[in-house]
Amino acid sequence: MPTTLTFTPASHSGMSCEVRSPLGFRLTVSGDLSDVEPVVDGDNLMTENRALVHNTWAYARHEKLYRRSKAADKKQSHLKQAAAHEKVVKELAPLVEAPGDKLKSDYCSGCYTLANHRSVKSSATRVPTYLCQECGTPTLTCAAPNCTYMAIRRPGAVRVPRFCAEHRHDIPSFERATEKVDDIADYAQLHEFDERNLSRLSKVAMAIGAGAGVVATGGMLAAPAIGGAIGSLAGYTGAAATSYGLALLGGGSVASGGALAFGMVGGTYVVTAAGAALGGAMGSIITNSYIGEDPSFSIKKFRDGTGTPVIVARGFLTESDTEWSAAMQMVERRYPDSPIYRVHWGSKELKALSKLALKGIGAQQAAAGVAGAAARAGKVAAKKVPVAGALFIGTEVVKNPWHTALVRADRTGVALAGVIARTTAERYILVGHSLGARAMITATETLGTSAGAPRIQALHVLGAAEGAKGDWRPLNDAVDECVHNYMSKNDKVLKFAYQSAQAGSRPLGLYGFGSSFPKIKDHDVTANVSGHSEYFSNVRLR
Repeated sequence: MPTTLTFTPASHSGMSCEVRSPLGFRLTVSGDLSDVEPVVDGDNLMTENRALVHNTWAYARHEKLYRRSKAADKKQSHLKQAAAHEKVVKELAPLVEAPGDKLKSDYCSGCYTLANHRSVKSSATRVPTYLCQECGTPTLTCAAPNCTYMAIRRPGAVRVPRFCAEHRHDIPSFERATEKVDDIADYAQLHEFDERNLSRLSKVAMAIGAGAGVVATGGMLAAPAIGGAIGSLAGYTGAAATSYGLALLGGGSVASGGALAFGMVGGTYVVTAAGAALGGAMGSIITNSYIGEDPSFSIKKFRDGTGTPVIVARGFLTESDTEWSAAMQMVERRYPDSPIYRVHWGSKELKALSKLALKGIGAQQAAAGVAGAAARAGKVAAKKVPVAGALFIGTEVVKNPWHTALVRADRTGVALAGVIARTTAERYILVGHSLGARAMITATETLGTSAGAPRIQALHVLGAAEGAKGDWRPLNDAVDECVHNYMSKNDKVLKFAYQSAQAGSRPLGLYGFGSSFPKIKDHDVTANVSGHSEYFSNVRLR
């Protein structure tokens, strides 16, 4: 008898789902769409496997959302995701119900931890198969010669070799996952691969398309690891953290295109949850993925010093390598003894915005031109894919210049946070302009959720292309001294282009935080700054 799933709706937003394995073992998950985690009941074999529990819960959530949704595109999306999770449950249950006697301890390519793997005696598999006792992922020994690490055992017959995360180049190194460098400019050393990429010679299919490598490695079965990282942002641990994270991701698998189930405010909230994973293997994968998809990303030292290191990121209209002078002088005046670093990022996206702006005549016309192009390209898509969702989805990036640049800025912030977390410095000072300010806000919030990571001493944002509406407590708590926001009412790029492209969102660089949190300060520099590209030359950092 095959595995069965029985979905039962309950009230407007409640539901339950019962899974029966081929031998009759039972797993039941129940709850409400707003619950942090489901109520779990059933036989221990079933309830103790995290991948089985969370994929069942993900199926139930998407099935419920499919039945509740009225829009055809939303119904189709949830139906597709429900089917994907159902398939995982049906393939996993026969393995879960047949535990063997052998235990193997080694690194898991599903959760990237050193874990025990229990053998499976099921007739459903013809090759030695194990289940990771941490994340529940089906595993088998890597096919690379002399490698003992555990690869993900994907469904179906093994017609091609299965390689571990190292030999697939999903992770530079299991054992060096927590290694650090003294100088952040040497960060590239952390992303040097220990092994050859043997997966290029195989035909193993990726779980998702290019652009979302952060979860491609484990497919849907790695969802608990991602979910746990996100849940930690809310203060949950263990199973509660995993379930909370999966709820934010729309019920689980980012790999299957899961979108945000809840309307999160702002473009950084969900992605900052990755901070919980920084400093470890999962953080290494997230960082490596984001850096890998932006060839222009680099961190270069401008000047040595003995003070707290300062990192500077620029943005729209100031992305050219020939325009660093004003920024460096501004930072030098405020922090004369500090080593200074420059972050290069998003060259393609930033140049696309600049190109549109240069077609106009004057600041207001240029901003309006960018806004018009962005609005035309993203009028429909912007309603369907929130920025934070696009950060994880990867396959549904909103195709207009502002949205693609916003997504890139948030990804850059996470990547920078990941790099900072792998250094030995105790604290940093971050300075960002425009979309670079957005990246620095994301980096700060991400680091604030990561225990043991370097602290952010101070954050300076100028002409920030970030919405003012949001819960800024995490940002307030993430800095030791202060968040300084420099805003100008003369910033026509933010006034016309940003607000148009972002459906009226009020940018920090134009309106300020307006926050009562003690470490967040707004500075009105309208009298000195007459345009979006004039902050560096006319602002003195506090």
